[in-house]
Amino acid sequence: MKKPVLLLLLCLTLLFFHHPGRAWGFFGHRLLNRLAVYTLPPGMFGFYKSNIDYLTVNATRPDSRRTLVPGEAPKHFLDVDRYGDSAEYKLPRKYADAVARYGEDSLLRHGIVPWNVVTMKNQLTAAFQAKDTDRILRLSADMGHYIADACVPLHTTKNYNGQLTGQRGIHGLWESRLPELLSSDYDLFSGKAQYLPNATDAIWAAVIRSHAAVDSVLLFEKQLTAQFAEDQKFGYEQRGSQTVRAYSRDFSKAYHAKLNGQVERQMRYAAGLIGNFWFTCWVDGGSPDLRQIQRIPSETEQQRLDREAKETAVAPVVAVPGHDE
Repeated sequence: MKKPVLLLLLCLTLLFFHHPGRAWGFFGHRLLNRLAVYTLPPGMFGFYKSNIDYLTVNATRPDSRRTLVPGEAPKHFLDVDRYGDSAEYKLPRKYADAVARYGEDSLLRHGIVPWNVVTMKNQLTAAFQAKDTDRILRLSADMGHYIADACVPLHTTKNYNGQLTGQRGIHGLWESRLPELLSSDYDLFSGKAQYLPNATDAIWAAVIRSHAAVDSVLLFEKQLTAQFAEDQKFGYEQRGSQTVRAYSRDFSKAYHAKLNGQVERQMRYAAGLIGNFWFTCWVDGGSPDLRQIQRIPSETEQQRLDREAKETAVAPVVAVPGHDE
């Protein structure tokens, strides 16, 4: 797909799917899954394009499950700095080895996102082998979310919301506020999906890349805060029927400029990596002819999604362990 077409897609998506949320935000996660579809080869593109709305809307489902499903929250992050210096290079790549070294309770407290992505890679590969449409779509949507989370610097640190350095709120600033305000000018063209010879190495490389950016994410915000008065740093905006306090546009733009394209690079990287994982699962699953399987989710799958949405809508808002702000 040529860049002008992709940019048009981005603009349309910005208009239609703008919604404040957590992690990359509803906006960001939906955009990344949607963009990933356009990286896929002809043998996958028709099937994924037919289901692009499913993959887009359900990109946010893992966040909706955080307060409903025990054990969901740790799948979204990894507190690398809980394990000492250079831990991102030293942590066991196999989950069983990590459990043997640290114990599962400890791992779940500090996050398991790279191990979870590898588990899902194996599950999606099996779904392709079985030619199971519902599982292919469900796992693709969910895995895209977790891969995107691994590409966020603040998903790799115990100081995930600046709460340890007096910078509370920086999480939403970096991964929601900046993309919502400024991503219409981004170049998110990531090229064609590439086969991953080692999926484990690929997701750990994403974590390593993200964690390397943590220092600058925190430092630049602190430097700018020293230059902005409180009433210049924050303002009030209308969100639907509510007036909410938010980082001002001037502060957000200054922070974005200081980051020098970091958010844009990470979004482009995330969209490409999602496509790479989907493609790799399809190849490892035998490259089934997706024209010969059911093209859309079954009625049973739609009923399951409707039931899950109703349960989420009435569930009380509660804090859950692990990056819960």
